[in-house]
Amino acid sequence: MLAPDTLLPSAAATAALPLVPPEPTPPGSHHVGFPFVTRLSLEPLISYWHEREHDANPGVARLACSIGKQVAAATYCRGDLANIHSLDEHRDLVDTLMLAVFPPAATTTGISGAIPPFQRQSFYYTTRFAEVMLGKDRTIKQPLNVDLPMLEERMTRMAYLLILSREYGAEVPDQGGLIFTVADYRIGLYRHYGVDFDSSFVRVRVVGDKPMLTHEQVQHLLRNRHRLDLWQEFLPPERFVLEGFNLLHLLDVTTQEILSELKYDLLERDVLQASDRLEQIQEKLRVLFARPALQLGIAAYDERKKAFVDFGRKINHSFLIKQMQGQQLEGDFRHLYARLLAERRPLVLEDVATAPDLPEGMRHQMLSMGVHSAILALLPYGPDTVGLLELGSPGVGDLDEFDMELVNQFVPLFAVAVKRNAEDLETRIQSVIKEKFTAIHPTMEWRFNDAARRLLAQHEDGNRNAEMEAIVFEEVYPLHGSCDIRGSSMARNEAVQGDLIEHLTLANRVLKKASDFQQLPILDELKFYVTKNLRRLRQGIISGDEVSIYDSLRTEVEPLFEYLAQNNVELRPTIAAYWQQIDPRLGILYHRRRDFEESVTRINDTISDYLDEEEAKAQLMFPHYFQRLKTDGVEHNIYVGGSLVQGKPFDLVFLKNLRLWQLLVMVEITRRTHILKATLSVPLDTTQLILVHSQPLSIRFRQDERQFDVDGAYNIRYEIIKKRIDKATVLGTGERLTQPGQLALVYAQPREATEYLEYIDYLQDRNLLEPGIEELELEELQGVKGLLALRVAVKL
Repeated sequence: MLAPDTLLPSAAATAALPLVPPEPTPPGSHHVGFPFVTRLSLEPLISYWHEREHDANPGVARLACSIGKQVAAATYCRGDLANIHSLDEHRDLVDTLMLAVFPPAATTTGISGAIPPFQRQSFYYTTRFAEVMLGKDRTIKQPLNVDLPMLEERMTRMAYLLILSREYGAEVPDQGGLIFTVADYRIGLYRHYGVDFDSSFVRVRVVGDKPMLTHEQVQHLLRNRHRLDLWQEFLPPERFVLEGFNLLHLLDVTTQEILSELKYDLLERDVLQASDRLEQIQEKLRVLFARPALQLGIAAYDERKKAFVDFGRKINHSFLIKQMQGQQLEGDFRHLYARLLAERRPLVLEDVATAPDLPEGMRHQMLSMGVHSAILALLPYGPDTVGLLELGSPGVGDLDEFDMELVNQFVPLFAVAVKRNAEDLETRIQSVIKEKFTAIHPTMEWRFNDAARRLLAQHEDGNRNAEMEAIVFEEVYPLHGSCDIRGSSMARNEAVQGDLIEHLTLANRVLKKASDFQQLPILDELKFYVTKNLRRLRQGIISGDEVSIYDSLRTEVEPLFEYLAQNNVELRPTIAAYWQQIDPRLGILYHRRRDFEESVTRINDTISDYLDEEEAKAQLMFPHYFQRLKTDGVEHNIYVGGSLVQGKPFDLVFLKNLRLWQLLVMVEITRRTHILKATLSVPLDTTQLILVHSQPLSIRFRQDERQFDVDGAYNIRYEIIKKRIDKATVLGTGERLTQPGQLALVYAQPREATEYLEYIDYLQDRNLLEPGIEELELEELQGVKGLLALRVAVKL
């Protein structure tokens, strides 16, 4: 089968694009939105056979000569063909010509079709292609995952790359493959097909003078593949005609696509917290098994409680446990689970009615639910078992031992999801404990005490329905500052990438050494897997690489190392060297990430410790609410005002003191993190930012979240700005406002800057800041515009 010339970009199953426009287009014209004239022609195929009349293979040469004679007598197949129906009366010759691309052995199993260039109707196809892709009048069906606005652009881009390759000799990039999602009406589900789009038999004909392109212009076009306006300027579509036909070769990739989708679905947080998400996963399993009535259930098991538990408040995904009523059935279920734990193998029930290993109570219950075949598999996570996977179907024999090959591929994914859900739930529990039993900030404790006393008094008066009154502090002034670690996400990804590359390199070294002593096919396959991932990782890391690669190393590569070490004395030093580099606690190579995380921790601790130390002094100026948050960096929020403090008058001079104190603290943090950088394993920069807000606002204690938040629609703007200014850029330049070694102050009104200009002048006089101040306008942020900023360099 011929290799594809150029392919459309690959996409996830739900985002892939169809090949075809919505309506068929007559040959010799162009589609709406597709700018090129296209014509159906067999000339490229005839030329293919003519070139093989002297082929080294005698059989091919004889066939080519025979075809040449038939073509010479058949003028109807030459030149531009009016439409696909013009070939219907001459099927014998067309069948013979198409032997070049439709091997007889694949006509019953292959899924292939030929179409006029970039059009919708097929004039030659296999039986399976017709079943999968063709509808009325041999028109290609519209795939379920069609995105028409993107389709025409991608088809045009594909045609342009073909022109650039054929007419200008350019090396065009591989555009990846297509995925078609097609309805299978026999079972009421859908299937995924990978599509190779072959342009080998499409010729490009230049109309008039060929547009001239320099090498630099060709490279400029390739660097701007999505700028179709640029392509049309350099290569006007009316100068080219596309003649011949395209080939479509389809391959059923439903299993691979569904397993890939399951991986991403089940690695998401809170995937088990919503019933609709589980229904989506159940639908994908139905497609995977081609069982439209398949039921999915998941039961979570808490080893400490020795009991099955919910995934959240009243969230239970087990279709067996949901129907259990009475102690007998619950006892049967626990007994069955205990037996699965003891035997450590799944229970496959091809016929629930006659299965010998099923308690009678559960048998009757499952049959009453319409489940006549089932698979029950444990969910192992390391040495622990975190739950049970349930699959049920209404047909006897719908699920059997042969399905376990599929089940074993996704059981670990469900185990990870159940374990993560349990860990997240435990995290939330600990968070609630901390929030409910951590002392309230001392500055405002008096207000909560007053509210609690009034609530108790109402209860004592018989009003048992009374609720805690709203805790609101009005007329308070906010101060916000943040110290962010510049490029932390990129540094983290580089650390992960570096560790993965080193880990795979070590594994590859063992595999290559093993190949010298023992010839095993699995060694070649694993070396290919490792080499392929090394090549891809050196180009960059994408979401999911870390989990999938470590999972493969742990489950496929490292168990082989244990076998090799036992049976090959010569390999033991190499394998021992491999294990010496692996973190014994995590089971992975953990060099660069450890350095990165230690560096981030040292920066955060340095900032936090200094901030806490100075904050204790600032409380002596005037009591205020202070909040410090650690992420990749440290940010702090301060609220100060008379309503926060009982029995102590407030004056704006205290606010000015705090503002100057905050400036001094941020200057010192800039200097300390700069000095710290030279001692870090991963040298990371920090950027410092202060948000200036001169208007007082109100804050309310949110009882559901156990924290303070601004109150009122007008004050919400402050929170919006606070969340978005860390990504602010300078108007007209695109430069990030925050820069290492500099202090940025963001404000909305020019008068707000006046006070801070005096402070900056004072600090420059004290030789804490460099001379000069930048007064900047900022690019519009989402929902926020008109922001201004001051920026000044810190003396380091």
